[in-house]
Amino acid sequence: MNETHASSPKAEPFSAAKAVAAGIDFAELQAGQHGLFWNEYRPEDAACRIWHWHDGAAKCLTPPGFSVRSRVYEYGGGAFCLTDDGVVFVNEADQQLYRQSLQGETPQVLTTGVCRYGDLQFVHDQVLAVEENRNEHRLVAIDLADGTRHLLAEGADFYAAPTLSPDASRLAWIEWSRPDQPWTATRLMVSERQSDGALGPARCVAGDQAQESLQQPRFDRSGRLFCLTDRGGYWQPWEESENGLIPLPSAAADHGPAPWQLGGCTWLPLQEGTYLASWTEGGFGQLGLCGDCRDDFTGDYSRFRHLAVDRLFIYCIAASPISSAAVIAIDRQTRQVNVLAGGVAPLPAENISRPQTLRYPSGSGEAHGFFYPAMTGDANPPLVVFIHGGPTSACYPMLDPRIQYWAQRGFAVADLNYRGSSGYGRAYRQALHLSWGDVDVEDACAVVSHLAERGLIDGDKAFIRGGSAGGYTTLCALAFHNVFRAGASLYGVSDPVALGRATHKFEGDYLDWLIGDPVKDAERYAARTPLLHAGDIRVPMIFFQGELDAVVVPQQTRDMVEALQNNGILVEAHYYADERHGFRKAGNQAHALEREWLFYRRVMDLAP
Repeated sequence: MNETHASSPKAEPFSAAKAVAAGIDFAELQAGQHGLFWNEYRPEDAACRIWHWHDGAAKCLTPPGFSVRSRVYEYGGGAFCLTDDGVVFVNEADQQLYRQSLQGETPQVLTTGVCRYGDLQFVHDQVLAVEENRNEHRLVAIDLADGTRHLLAEGADFYAAPTLSPDASRLAWIEWSRPDQPWTATRLMVSERQSDGALGPARCVAGDQAQESLQQPRFDRSGRLFCLTDRGGYWQPWEESENGLIPLPSAAADHGPAPWQLGGCTWLPLQEGTYLASWTEGGFGQLGLCGDCRDDFTGDYSRFRHLAVDRLFIYCIAASPISSAAVIAIDRQTRQVNVLAGGVAPLPAENISRPQTLRYPSGSGEAHGFFYPAMTGDANPPLVVFIHGGPTSACYPMLDPRIQYWAQRGFAVADLNYRGSSGYGRAYRQALHLSWGDVDVEDACAVVSHLAERGLIDGDKAFIRGGSAGGYTTLCALAFHNVFRAGASLYGVSDPVALGRATHKFEGDYLDWLIGDPVKDAERYAARTPLLHAGDIRVPMIFFQGELDAVVVPQQTRDMVEALQNNGILVEAHYYADERHGFRKAGNQAHALEREWLFYRRVMDLAP
């Protein structure tokens, strides 16, 4: 790790180390006959482990030496499933499937070879999975007894969400082909069981006639098929009928996020005419029973993921503006909330900066996000603008220890869902088409004047930061606009053409959608490539880069740093020998957060 030395900061009540340590997260919540299970990530060792809640207590199932994480499509998801007597999971180190009972013995390997697996589903002594063999993808079933592999579907570029009907007569899944992304155009496919037990030819239920994004197919107990589709403008639940899909009664809002990862679950059909769902309204999450029966279970929480349900409880991973991610159980009769894991606030509630909805004009449209006031009581505080990655992703109004780290130090924070972010419908999400490096940058700059005009911040002390795609927006904002005092790029894209040459299959056509064809639209690329315009950046910058990053290769960052240094710009760079794309180790995360704060203090001529 290379770094520029600076004096140590004064002791603070909420340090970078504390902020990072509070970043425990959960995923893939599943309820079964043996209790509740989830995958838990802890920053101190960057490992993911399965936990089991049963008889009022939680127990870690994953033994030392294992970490439960899939790398299919590089972003993974669906890394474990429940079986009749335990779990099957993807081991992070070798990406193979392992079988483990609930007795705590050493997991037994189920598959061997070079393939990677994700989106696991267990049915009838088999594990259904998305299989990845280098750049080829297919759906397979793997016998639990001996690991025998059966091919279910192939031919499309990508697959997701293999789902079997309760009577095993129908298999449904999502697939899509290049150049589409899963949030632009996918297909809902079904294959029927034949008399000999084999699956028949695949049939397209939806997505073959028009551009629509479908996700999360579900069968109810009677075998009816449902799916989320955005053909009505938002990801909403629709039901299969003889005449195609028909909509269920639902809010005019997205009922699912952009499917970057496999295995998501933000809605579940229940008894006839009723379903459980989470959706977003004004950026804030809602949770409830919908359809013929309507019941609100939102409570004090503002984001809900990975829903599960049984006769007595609704389970989910939830977070609120004053509490971190937690596994919760909501009594369906009394609405009493039981926190099973997580949910510990790193600060007293009265000391936590709360998100305020941002909706402001930008260019020819408007943009969204959340504003967090500084907690020091200073008038017109400096501002840090957070730019999320993706870029087709989103930020949420939930307790983020990193944001609180800045708020405790006298900075206001604008966490942006710029145009192109998910959570505000298809049209808003599609606004980034051929406009990356333009409308997102416009939104990042517009929020500064919007907040300054209202006397909420000092517009002359605005900073911008982002990771990956957010780093690209950051670099473009600094190169093409005179709004920010300084910026931070965390493994940010400085050369999109170079990124396109090195990127993986899942994002192989993403840049063509975001900017254009690199040959036909070479002038547009040149106009939006920060590395080619490094001479236009006149403010200080700090960079953070993993040496093992295969998405944004370290040379991109080194080239950008060298160009700025040659122009006499104050620049600081930190390289982490043991990190990939996105930092996972607690020490490195804390170091980066603290160094960024010290750098901004230096820029503002304040002694640390």
